[in-house]
Amino acid sequence: MPTEKITLNVNGADHALVVRPDAPLLYVLRNDLELNGPKFGCGLGECGACSVLVDGKVARSCLMPVSGMAGRKITTLEGLGSVDAPDPIQQAFIENQAAQCGYCINGMVMATRALLNRNPSPSDDEIRRELAFNLCRCGTHMEILAAVRQAAGGTEQAGTPSTSKQPT
Repeated sequence: MPTEKITLNVNGADHALVVRPDAPLLYVLRNDLELNGPKFGCGLGECGACSVLVDGKVARSCLMPVSGMAGRKITTLEGLGSVDAPDPIQQAFIENQAAQCGYCINGMVMATRALLNRNPSPSDDEIRRELAFNLCRCGTHMEILAAVRQAAGGTEQAGTPSTSKQPT
C-alpha cells in the first residue's frame, strides 16, 4: 500500500511522518514516535490499553486510522507529565499503588484525565462508569478507584498491599 505524508500533533509537538494512511494510530505512536504509554492489548478497542486523548476525549488508538488524525490534538500518557513532574492523576496512581502488571494503567489514567477534564468532582458511580470499559485482570480496582478519588481532590488513599490485603 502506498504511503503518504501526514503531520500529527502529539503531546503538543508537530511530527511530520510518512506512513500508510490505514495504519492504526497506535502503531504510529509506538513504532514511529517511540511512545510506549499506549499499549497493544486486544487490537479490537475493547480493553482500553491503547487509549489516548484526541481533542481531549478518550479514544482507542488501535481502531483509529492515522489518516483521520491530521489537525487533531493527540495526547498520550507521556504528554500528561514526566518522572520529575507527574500529572496529579499519575501521582495519585503511584501513591495508591494502583498498578500490578501495569498493562491497564495507561487506559485507566487516560480515561480518568478525560473524566476530570469534563467533571473535576465525579461521584463514585461516574468514576466506575467512565472506567468500566478498561479491563484490569490484576484486581487493583479499589486502588484505582482510590487514585481517581485522590486525583479529583479527595485525600483518601488505599492502603498499601501489606495493609489493605492482609489475609483474615
